[in-house]
Amino acid sequence: MNTNKFRRNLAMSLCLLTCISSGISFSGCQGGEIQSSKVEQTTTASNLTQSTADEANAVDALEKLGIDAKTLGIEPNVLHDTENPVGFQLDMPDEGDTIAVVHTSMGDFTMRFFPDQAPKAVTNFINLAKENKFDNTTFHRVVNDFIVQGGHCGSDENMPNGTSSYGSDFEDEFCDKLFNIRGAVSMATTARDTNGSQFFINQTGAEQFEQNGGWSRFEEMWQTVKTQLSNYKDSNLLSAFIDKNGNNCYNTDIVPDDVRKLYEEYGGNPYLDGAYNAVDRGQTVFAQVIDGMDVIDKIANVEVDENDTPVENVVIESVEITSYSAN
Repeated sequence: MNTNKFRRNLAMSLCLLTCISSGISFSGCQGGEIQSSKVEQTTTASNLTQSTADEANAVDALEKLGIDAKTLGIEPNVLHDTENPVGFQLDMPDEGDTIAVVHTSMGDFTMRFFPDQAPKAVTNFINLAKENKFDNTTFHRVVNDFIVQGGHCGSDENMPNGTSSYGSDFEDEFCDKLFNIRGAVSMATTARDTNGSQFFINQTGAEQFEQNGGWSRFEEMWQTVKTQLSNYKDSNLLSAFIDKNGNNCYNTDIVPDDVRKLYEEYGGNPYLDGAYNAVDRGQTVFAQVIDGMDVIDKIANVEVDENDTPVENVVIESVEITSYSAN
């Protein structure tokens, strides 16, 4: 097959595809010395099953198109939570659960963690907070009706997503019961398994979700992507296409009705959910804002420049790790 023709077709395809991801992570280095943390790893509960995503059938889409996922290095490991229902992340924590109160220059917000579903990401955030690494960092990327992103620690140019408490990038943790709905707190990455310190809060509401096209938008995107995957399956340009459009490979064919209803009711960004991505892309959800979404909305509405950076700094003054009490 003519390679030049493929390159022209690929360029046209990339223009036609709506690049709704536009790169979740941007480097926003803050000053500060890099130090590694002593990590006390949270263990995974026995009623949560680690698997190769057979239940979600995310990679089956590639196999049906005649693409061998393993030859592309695509072997997703999705945590299947058999204890919790869809939407449990909106519940309040149990008495005594560890939570975080984030004090910002525009007000405070509180988040609960999901240590059973995303143990490494939760441990990472808590350790960084306890070492005051988030103090005086900024929300460096703000896109109204999409996300509020910050938490860059360290100044190592080789770690564009910030320096984790482990001292290096760590792997994604996808779960079939945690979603990038409004208020979900997720890790910001630039590629697969590049989690550092940066995180973002999904801010898209239900009304905006509908205005953006709702599920029809993602279904049309998936149909377009499937066509392109099929076109490039026998080309050496397939890997390049996947690298460019990884987040757009959100397999709407397998998304359950209760997940669809969750997004319709609360809003969010479903294509970021790794459990339903055919090429093992997505963002790790590790926490949920349980109080202070009005503060997140205020931050989302600040004036930004052409790089989505606030004109006036919005600062994370400190992060308090404490225990939840209903009182």
